[in-house]
Amino acid sequence: MANKKKIYGIILAFITFIAYILLAAQPIPQETVLTVKWIKSLKGDYNETGPVTGQLIPFTLGNRFGYADMAGNPILNKEREEIVSLSAGYWAEYPPTPRELVIHNSRPAATITINNPQGYPLFLDDRIFLIGMDQCSLEELDDEGRVLWRYSFEAPLTCIDAAGTYVLTGTLDGMIDLLDNNGKPLFPSYAPGASRIPVILGCRISSDGSKLAVVSGIDKQRFLFLEWYGNNDYRVTFHEFLRGEGFRREVQMAFIENDTRVIFEQETGLGVYDVRSRTSITLPLSGRLEVLDEKGGDGLFFYITSGKNGEKRLTAFKPPSLELINIPFKTESVFLCRQGKELILGGGMTLASFALDKL
Repeated sequence: MANKKKIYGIILAFITFIAYILLAAQPIPQETVLTVKWIKSLKGDYNETGPVTGQLIPFTLGNRFGYADMAGNPILNKEREEIVSLSAGYWAEYPPTPRELVIHNSRPAATITINNPQGYPLFLDDRIFLIGMDQCSLEELDDEGRVLWRYSFEAPLTCIDAAGTYVLTGTLDGMIDLLDNNGKPLFPSYAPGASRIPVILGCRISSDGSKLAVVSGIDKQRFLFLEWYGNNDYRVTFHEFLRGEGFRREVQMAFIENDTRVIFEQETGLGVYDVRSRTSITLPLSGRLEVLDEKGGDGLFFYITSGKNGEKRLTAFKPPSLELINIPFKTESVFLCRQGKELILGGGMTLASFALDKL
């Protein structure tokens, strides 16, 4: 009898063990890893016109700027001598008071020459703009340098973004303007207010122009999210006051994950606003924010912070609270760009591409 009870006990324990495995076990999540694809040195100047692999990657790294293709081939690699404006489609280098402005395309070739320009070039969303010398006016140019439209502001511009044929601007006096592709305002200038010093410190527009994100004011500083409700009617659907005294400079912001999230710099960390749930969280930062991944993808985004003694830290974050990668490294200057499943990093005189894989 005792032996039978012992056998029954072993069988019961075994069944319990199997049932626990089947009912309580959870799948092990896949780890995100970075696999090196190529590493390229930026020593020496290049200006190539040969075959290009994939789209071009515009980069600025320390005192160098240019373009590399997706295979790491440097299409343009120059030491910066003057002020540089750079985008995926255009670039220009010019002195503080230019008598002549030459705008190149990214392949590269001189495309536009402007004599006695009355502003500084800015390239957004494959469009060419000139910001007035006093920063109180904005012009858009066509691909032959002709002025398409001009808009004047009551105060200097502090931030600007363009997407989906729209242009979103913020000014020193705390006003927001949304312009169409003819430079016409879509609604009267809007002032978020509610702060002692009403200045717009950051503004971004979604790819289709239906959503606006703004960081405004000093003492107190706040984040606002506006959505289109038809007939050029944009309404504030979320806002929050940010902790701390707030920045007194332009803040980094971006729409990511196909416009489903907004990330924005704030004094106490990195804000992440979820468009679908209309909720926000703040991620603590281990140092000053250097650069953001402005695209996101696969439910995660990257950013680089700087600490003491030139230490930088690359972090990959998966909302709402999962940190997947945290890698320290040392360099004076940094670059970060996301292209689909590839992450392009720069430090010192080196560019490197990493594939985003899962184990």
